Amino acid sequence: MNLLLHICCAPCSTATIEAWRLEAVELTGVFFNPNIHPYAEHQRRYDTLLAYASKTDLPLIGEPLYDVTAWLRQVHGQEKKGVRCRVCIAERLRHTAGLAAAAGFEAFSTTLLISPWQEHEIIREEGERAAAEAGVEFRYRDLRPQYRHGVDLAKEAGLYRQIYCGCIFSEAEAALAREKRRPANKPKVALERAQRRLSNKPDRSRKA
Repeated sequence: MNLLLHICCAPCSTATIEAWRLEAVELTGVFFNPNIHPYAEHQRRYDTLLAYASKTDLPLIGEPLYDVTAWLRQVHGQEKKGVRCRVCIAERLRHTAGLAAAAGFEAFSTTLLISPWQEHEIIREEGERAAAEAGVEFRYRDLRPQYRHGVDLAKEAGLYRQIYCGCIFSEAEAALAREKRRPANKPKVALERAQRRLSNKPDRSRKA
């Protein structure tokens, strides 16, 4: 079977590629993640994937098509975690399904399925919806048990490993979580800024 694999990042692709190849699946990858912010982060993840794909003989198709402005318009009013994630996942899987159908792939899937931080029910629902619209099969696999193995593979390969999912909202949420884990005697300025960022309040700690 030939399968088009949506790739969110190189680290998540490591054990995912390995798992599908163990099933004798012929893989091709596509990097389409317009949610990633800022542009430099998007390019760093894409460049990391290009290098890893070359190393692992994984062909890639399509262009990244970075457009964070359009992505932000889509999630406007739906910024809450879970709600925005569905919008984001749906867009990426629809794009992948369309490419898969146009290029004659038998099925498509995504590396998002290896992450314990992703909502699998949303991925499954939106994958099946995209599959029905495009007329190509969505292959679901719960690869979360392979997550730690994937991290080890990424470390061995020296891959850049990001510290947030991708969008500006997840970046702020990750920063907030990190600050909450800091000792109580550490400065709280970064925490307060992260909280303001999530609540869309102005940052009055900065001088004009």
